[in-house]
Amino acid sequence: MALIVQKFGGTSVGSVERIKAVAQRVFKAAKAGNSLVVVVSAMGKTTDALVQLAREISAHPSQREMDMLLSTGEQVSIALLSMALQDLGQPAISLTGAQVGIITEAKHSRARILEIPRDRLVGQLQEGKVVVVAGFQGIASTEDLEITTLGRGGSDTSAVAIAAALGADICEIYTDVPGILTTDPRIVPDAQLLSEITSDEMLELASLGAKVLHPRAVEIARNYGVTLVVRSSWTDEPGTKVISPNPMPRNIENLELVRSVNAIELDTDQGKVALLRVPDKPGVAASLFGEIGRQGLDVDLIVQSIHEGNSNDIAFTASNNSLKQAEATVQAIAATLRVGAAANEAEITLEPDIAKIGIRGAGMIGRPGIAAQMFAALADAGININLISTSEIKVSCTIDIKDCDRAVEVLSKTFGIESSPVSLSAEATAGTAISSSPVRGVALDKNQARLAILHIPDRPGTAAKIFGMLAAKNISVDMIIQSERSRLFQDVATRDIAFTLRRSDAQEARKVLTDLASEFEWSEVALDEAIAKISIVGSGMINQPGVAARMFQALAERQINIQMIATSEIKVSCVVREDQGTEALQAIHATFGLAGDKKIEVPT
Repeated sequence: MALIVQKFGGTSVGSVERIKAVAQRVFKAAKAGNSLVVVVSAMGKTTDALVQLAREISAHPSQREMDMLLSTGEQVSIALLSMALQDLGQPAISLTGAQVGIITEAKHSRARILEIPRDRLVGQLQEGKVVVVAGFQGIASTEDLEITTLGRGGSDTSAVAIAAALGADICEIYTDVPGILTTDPRIVPDAQLLSEITSDEMLELASLGAKVLHPRAVEIARNYGVTLVVRSSWTDEPGTKVISPNPMPRNIENLELVRSVNAIELDTDQGKVALLRVPDKPGVAASLFGEIGRQGLDVDLIVQSIHEGNSNDIAFTASNNSLKQAEATVQAIAATLRVGAAANEAEITLEPDIAKIGIRGAGMIGRPGIAAQMFAALADAGININLISTSEIKVSCTIDIKDCDRAVEVLSKTFGIESSPVSLSAEATAGTAISSSPVRGVALDKNQARLAILHIPDRPGTAAKIFGMLAAKNISVDMIIQSERSRLFQDVATRDIAFTLRRSDAQEARKVLTDLASEFEWSEVALDEAIAKISIVGSGMINQPGVAARMFQALAERQINIQMIATSEIKVSCVVREDQGTEALQAIHATFGLAGDKKIEVPT
């Protein structure tokens, strides 16, 4: 029959009764003639309890000893599940990560998998046993046997990596919800179950905080073509299939250290329209992009920078042949905004014949410094960047069209890309599940903070230095937005750069940047920890005008002000006030008609 890898999370094995229920499910699959490797997490809240024990012993326990401690949780689960299977008459054996020989980096608490030898797993399977493997853990080398853990979501990562190493027919992730939902069912109980989702969509949603799958697991599935299905531990429903493109040939060695960037993307048919100093109030973006959508104009990048006083700048790119129509539409909107305003407000600038260049790759997730590498490579080549927009798997910026060939050359060299530049559209829409809505999911991240660096001298290479310094401190950033206008500050042309990051990293990042303010001549580093990021994701958004406008309109109708906007081809993200985040998610989810026909119960 089939070689199947199954993974059960902590909730699924949270009690004796649940372990027995899992054993029955595994037993049924084995009796159908399948070969099974079962990866399990620690029972219920065991990991949290172990962390608390460590804190009671030491305020600053070493990461090595934490790995020694936390790896014991899974050892309990695998032994109990193996016992339960044996009692059902099913031969089974439990193996820790070290016993399997899962080799990782020598980085405690956040190691990436380098290699998974097949011999012991295959040998046990050939003897007719179900192999029950401890997720979340491995060893740094076979010589010193240093135990390592993989970090948050490590059991998902273990399962998909084992499936990739074995060439499994399918990897099933069992969880406490029936599959991938259009949003968090704890916030929207009638969230809809998706039958299919692309790996790129899933990468964006997982990185935005959707906890059903960890981004590293999706990354491995995408890179190695693993068939991945997310199912409920409590029912026999089919769940959600994650569709990956046909993978490029990859060596299974250095499994999680594959090339971080897979492609260079270039679009030379771009122009930019900017609307400067617009009122900082709800509804402006909705009016602007609503009218653009009604005109049937398809925009690409949309960037709204941090506000200056009571105004914002909004810029977007569009194809050159639609630029004049876009300009006329913006002029009409600007006229309504100027009523009773100062003469220089709602000013329009037009810049035809620019290029958008981007890097893309699932391996960018969780690796600080990829954007900095891109910015540094362009700066070293003397190429100035203007608009910047980022997502979890892509960084895009606009450059002068005369710099295109040189930009492609230096980025290809920097990231080891040998093929020609590509367009995302064809691959992003390939294999997309059929849906009546261009939006597949809505995600809310309340664990974000925003840092704004004000009055940065407008010189090539500055962005590379900023994000390179943060990467050196292992601080990952999310949305990056460079202000549209260059403003004089103390007789020097300056811009502002704002970015979002994990709230837990915000204070350290502010200190790093504040300490360097005098050296790099920026005036201030402002921190706002009371924000939330709301995002829509969907491959169907490509070449479909008006999707972003519908999102902006939903927020405007609730009087929710948009503080920042950043887009990619399959995602639109907005920063709003933290206390309005839940209302924003509910409004946007309803706007795109994503509700299902029943409420989703989430077990506690």
